[in-house]
Amino acid sequence: MTTIDVTTVTDSDAVVHVTPTDDAPVVVHRFAGLQPDADVVVEVPDPTDPEVVHEIPIRTLERPSGALHCVVTTVNDVHFGEMSAGQIDDLELGPIRRSAPGAEPYPEVMNRAAVAEMTALDPAAVVVKGDLSLDGAPEEWAAFEECYRTPFGDRLHVVRGNHDSYRHQDAYAGDQRIDLPGVTVALLDTAIPGSTTGDITADQADWLDALAAGATNPVLVMGHHQQWIAGTSADPSESKRSDDYFGLHPDASDRLDDVCARRSSIVAYACGHTHRHRVRTMTMSGISSIEVGCTKDFPGTWAEYRVFDGGIMQVVHRMSSPEALAWSEPCRGLYSDFDIDYGAYALGELSDRCFVIPLR
Repeated sequence: MTTIDVTTVTDSDAVVHVTPTDDAPVVVHRFAGLQPDADVVVEVPDPTDPEVVHEIPIRTLERPSGALHCVVTTVNDVHFGEMSAGQIDDLELGPIRRSAPGAEPYPEVMNRAAVAEMTALDPAAVVVKGDLSLDGAPEEWAAFEECYRTPFGDRLHVVRGNHDSYRHQDAYAGDQRIDLPGVTVALLDTAIPGSTTGDITADQADWLDALAAGATNPVLVMGHHQQWIAGTSADPSESKRSDDYFGLHPDASDRLDDVCARRSSIVAYACGHTHRHRVRTMTMSGISSIEVGCTKDFPGTWAEYRVFDGGIMQVVHRMSSPEALAWSEPCRGLYSDFDIDYGAYALGELSDRCFVIPLR
């Protein structure tokens, strides 16, 4: 059965990826000039039968009011140095995918594709939300810097993730304020050195509170780890308040929500870590807590934030070079030995990837 994914939608464009059943290459269809805030139907030919045309309904996004001030792009979980996709600890269950012998390592392929697509937008800033590496080795960070710093220079803003601090490294540590036209990005260092889980300390919360209190622009908070939010998942491992929650500690998660509730300049929190696309609502502030999927495997994505007077549009893109799709598409089946539908988990719903963040 042919797989059809509407991967991206904006106020005027849509992208559809079509995967044939016979291991043929993924076909990319792009539609431009669509009406904003409208129900449209796009026609997609079936790659296995030229007489079949699929009619795909799409709802375009509403364009926020006012001028477009800038575009910010972001990636996370880029994992330079990784050699085995889908491997959990030392288990041989999988499937586990590796680059072919003699081939370029897949993190290089995927990140180069992301950089090429982001460069075409000439973004005001590029934010990397952690897990630059497999284990924070110098050669892994050097590969990351060569790929990202060379094209973006001082537009690049980087914070560490858990993979970058397992051995208590302090490179890319610390919170950062990034002032841009129409928006301020507050980039939080959520890593706990030596640990997989994350934290936002009381001092960090005070820093964010002061930043937001004095902000004249909307504040978009970013970090590596996802929030714990009570009642937003049927998964027992996510619903239980636990000290070993895989993302931000529940106390830290509440601390972040509390600051957001007090400071209406903060419009959302965006992170990585989970390798999935998902949007939930914070309990106290009622704003969005956003997870953006990984760059290194399926679906292989990066996100942009279009900053308007009247709101911020998040648009997630699947890298679509032939080399990137040849690697990412077979990764759709990772973790199937664990009875996990990684394709559905990682891709999420279209509304988890492309939407408008309202101002408060």
